[in-house]
Amino acid sequence: MDIKILGTGCPKCKQLEANAKEAVEKLANGATVEKVGELAKIMEYGVMMTPALVVDGVVKSSGKVLTAAEIMEILK
Repeated sequence: MDIKILGTGCPKCKQLEANAKEAVEKLANGATVEKVGELAKIMEYGVMMTPALVVDGVVKSSGKVLTAAEIMEILK
């Protein structure tokens, strides 16, 4: 499972990244979490509001900070 956090480095983006890493640790599913900060790459996903959560190439959330529990539900 490939998880990407799209964001330019704002506090909300950093929080979503931390929450995603926490969710992956709790699930122990071997998923990888990658931070994508380049605006051109973010635009490739059609995301207009950051932070965004992308799982296996599909945008699951944008414009809000999901909790670790919410991310865990998406990843199950």
